[in-house]
Amino acid sequence: MEISDIEESDFEPVLALNEDSIPHVSRIGAQELRWFADNAAYVRVAKIEQKMAGFLIGLRPGTSYQSPNYRWFCQNYEDFAYIDRVAVSEWARRRGVADALYDDFNRTQSPVPRMTCEVNTRPANEGSMKFHQRLGFRQVGSQEAEGGAKEVAFLEKKL
Repeated sequence: MEISDIEESDFEPVLALNEDSIPHVSRIGAQELRWFADNAAYVRVAKIEQKMAGFLIGLRPGTSYQSPNYRWFCQNYEDFAYIDRVAVSEWARRRGVADALYDDFNRTQSPVPRMTCEVNTRPANEGSMKFHQRLGFRQVGSQEAEGGAKEVAFLEKKL
């Protein structure tokens, strides 16, 4: 597996993988992905044999990103490494892709006191919740979104 910064040639497969991962991640378009590439602390892809296996987008405090979930962490923590989204191709699941991306994100953002993210509880994303619990994340809050159609659990892992 090779983890590298996103390149222009990765945009199409990343957007397709993001689309395949809805409703566990929100929809983004090329313009938003470009914004992340230009402004996020971390936008990296994992490839296995040059094929897109997964990606992770992470932010630190202080960006203009208006996601209510990111804003919740900005209001509640001074310093953190926030995972906005992570997605792994179906063919690459259970091959350590997400673990490798999380480790890489943590390594590149060090020192940071905590890693944060949210996981859907409505609609439930049980696989993601189990993954994060295995890594040592714990719930520190929750929030409804989209007029109550969605609910997320805010998670943190102290580093």
